[in-house]
Amino acid sequence: MGNAKIREISPEDNEQVAKVIRKVLEDMGVPKVGTAYADKALDDMYAEYDVPKATYFVVEQDGKIIGCAGIAPLQNYAGNVCELQKMYFLEEARGKGIGSEMMQVCLQRAKDFGFDECYLETMPYMAAAQKLYKKNGFEYIDAPLGNTGHYSCPVWMLKKL
Repeated sequence: MGNAKIREISPEDNEQVAKVIRKVLEDMGVPKVGTAYADKALDDMYAEYDVPKATYFVVEQDGKIIGCAGIAPLQNYAGNVCELQKMYFLEEARGKGIGSEMMQVCLQRAKDFGFDECYLETMPYMAAAQKLYKKNGFEYIDAPLGNTGHYSCPVWMLKKL
């Protein structure tokens, strides 16, 4: 990971985090509607995750945020399931093990919160991300859980914690 460090988000990070997420989604050609791109929460991620059993992490390198991800209870779902949310890395952060490290930090926090399972949604062509998810124990499922509002994300995965 070099001199990159993972830490919890602070209010001062909001602007950089929103830019990272939108840049990655634009670079990957993700639809702006029905995905994280359109989430109102992007502009105040600190407040969005400043709730019980939720947290958001950033990867900072030389004062610049180069990646981010969070854990929160799965919306509109009755089970004890969290969601791995808004995990994005700028191009300069990819291929260096930062994603694996971030995944471990998020999954450990999910366990600390007492969740039984972790769910995620992604896009079919995000092959590198899916490879990382599978490597960390996520398995494909046939239908979405809960209702995240991300109807443009047709790949669903779940991991027992």
